Amino acid sequence: MMKLLFVSSRMQHVGEQGHMALLGHSLAAYISVLDRERLRKLTTRILSDTTLWLCRLFRYENGSAYFHEDDRDGLVKVCRLVINARYEEYASEGYSVLGSRQPVIYQSASGRPGLGQHLCSQLGLPLSSLCTVPCNTIFGSQHQMDIALLDKLIKEDIEARKLPLLLVANAGTPGAGHTDKLARLKDLCDQYSMWLHVEGWVNYYTPTLLLGRAASRSDSMTLTPGQWLGLPAVTAVTLYRHEDPALSLAAGLTSSQPVAKLRALPLWLSLQYLGHSGIVQKIRHSTALTQQLLPKLKTLASIKTLVGALYVRPVPESSSGGSVEGHCAGEKEVLDAFNRWLGEQLLQLVPTSGVDVVELEDEGTCVRFSPLLTAEVLGTQEENIVDIMEKLSELVSVMCSTMCLRQDFREESHRHSPSLSYVQQLSWPGLGAVRYEPRAEGMDESRRKQEMQKINSELLKKLQDLETDIIFSTGPEFGTEEDCIFVGMVTEDVDVSELVDTLASLGRDIEESGRLLDNMTEVVRKGILEAELQLQKANEEKLMEEGALRQLPLVGSVLNWFSPSQSSIKGRTFNLAAGSLDSTETTYSTKAQPGRPSLQDSSTSLRKQPGQRLFRRSGAGSDSFSETSSIGPAEETTRDTSAIPSESINPPASHPVVEEDPHTASVVVPGYIQETGQVQLEDGGASEERVPDGQEVEQSGE
Repeated sequence: MMKLLFVSSRMQHVGEQGHMALLGHSLAAYISVLDRERLRKLTTRILSDTTLWLCRLFRYENGSAYFHEDDRDGLVKVCRLVINARYEEYASEGYSVLGSRQPVIYQSASGRPGLGQHLCSQLGLPLSSLCTVPCNTIFGSQHQMDIALLDKLIKEDIEARKLPLLLVANAGTPGAGHTDKLARLKDLCDQYSMWLHVEGWVNYYTPTLLLGRAASRSDSMTLTPGQWLGLPAVTAVTLYRHEDPALSLAAGLTSSQPVAKLRALPLWLSLQYLGHSGIVQKIRHSTALTQQLLPKLKTLASIKTLVGALYVRPVPESSSGGSVEGHCAGEKEVLDAFNRWLGEQLLQLVPTSGVDVVELEDEGTCVRFSPLLTAEVLGTQEENIVDIMEKLSELVSVMCSTMCLRQDFREESHRHSPSLSYVQQLSWPGLGAVRYEPRAEGMDESRRKQEMQKINSELLKKLQDLETDIIFSTGPEFGTEEDCIFVGMVTEDVDVSELVDTLASLGRDIEESGRLLDNMTEVVRKGILEAELQLQKANEEKLMEEGALRQLPLVGSVLNWFSPSQSSIKGRTFNLAAGSLDSTETTYSTKAQPGRPSLQDSSTSLRKQPGQRLFRRSGAGSDSFSETSSIGPAEETTRDTSAIPSESINPPASHPVVEEDPHTASVVVPGYIQETGQVQLEDGGASEERVPDGQEVEQSGE
């Protein structure tokens, strides 16, 4: 299965209400320098107004508020309040009174990780005082607390002479946003005289739940209004009910210091700016966006939704040409990597989507759509949901196709072994990774690695220059594999066999070209040595033919004037392709370079018809063209029409047999045509000075 993921490095845009919250921090610093009496009156008014606003907003009657920077601090202070209330001698005797009946704090297994350990550490309680309640495994949601099992655990603790103290429930789990059955939990807490604390985390319906009466019966709850309303640097708040102010003061829920009450000032300014109707409208707008998106997601077979997040599971289609089963089963890292790519692409294509990443223990990396956090800042509207669904459908289709073809790519790479080696890279969101392995005959390990790096680097450049939709790269920035070709996402009409054949052929061409260049230095060196020996031998032959007298400066000039010497010494030409020295006699007699290569390029090249995309299977689409092989020799039609026009003919020194072709008006010279191919005469009066004496070439019709 696949999940959605999104990573963003952008700074959060701050709206007008966000600026009001930031302004509150500056005002708090200025207000703190007022005289003590004015400061006391002002902070009391700010704290009172903010508490009334929040209690009215969440319908929490007769509640008090505690504002804190650490969102866990409110629960710690509430636990101290409950301990002081349940153990009457705690204020005088301290922790010694806990030995008579050990307190027990219950929390859900799907709650915030590390919260229970933090409570025990701050309260000085042993970890045995923490009881983690499993979630439903057979009936109901797998992320909700098992109430029947909780009832059983409480009875067992009472029988063991322990004191059930407090229950921590969830109105939106931190990861997926699941909510426990708060009404039934409240009845259970009332039955055993336990304190019910609700943690309200952000999901698409938590504010709606808390705005109603489902959580209003709880004894306390911790809220994060800054996250819900898009307010930066706003403290968390814990609402609680208790009749005894002395116990609240002893627990640290209230403070006599006026400066501590200024923590509520940023939230107070924001609430004044938005108003009650503005806050309700923001929450309803975000809920409407989510309710519009969820039914559309359910229409896609490859998408499964959770309560506060969603993840994607690829379903292979019959036309995919591959299978997911057996290849990606259990490869959680592969699925997370694909969802990471999907989230990044969704963010680029639809910037107003506002998705973010959550890590779930069971499902892995998922994408969470939480417009409460981003809708106000990004301006997300209902018409943007259509764009999100359109792009999401396209991206999921590409993901499914790539997942289905990964096994085919692996098998095709193994088929080209040992020239191609498949690289297992689970964190790569694409078709896969391969490495071209050069032949290592006579190479040490250092030389082989250097050659492999050079070939794969050149191969990557050639692949990136191809006209194809597939992206080739060097892989992740911090990847462990080096000298690899990473193939990105592909569509279902990609011919994997042709793609891998192209990789192997291009790598082989680069390797052969590299070996030719490497051998060129040795060939040239040997040719120079051979040329020096032949020149020395030619000088000796010249001395034997002309005699010693002709070598004297003055005497040689006189002899050459009276009796010119006809030297038989011939020139030499160096053939780089053959690595040999050849005589220049043929060059001067025929006025042509012997053994010159054909004008037809024999190197492998990628050819395609106009409008044709590489690596596409036949019949894949109306705009797709099939290529049986994207690498190979030239087409037959090109060979048939590859006649080489020329304005003159350079026949050999010997008398050739001249044949006349009445249809093409061409002259065929046996022995020479084997090298150059057929030659056409453009002009009947070919250069006469190039035709040896005694030979006449006549053309019919001229």
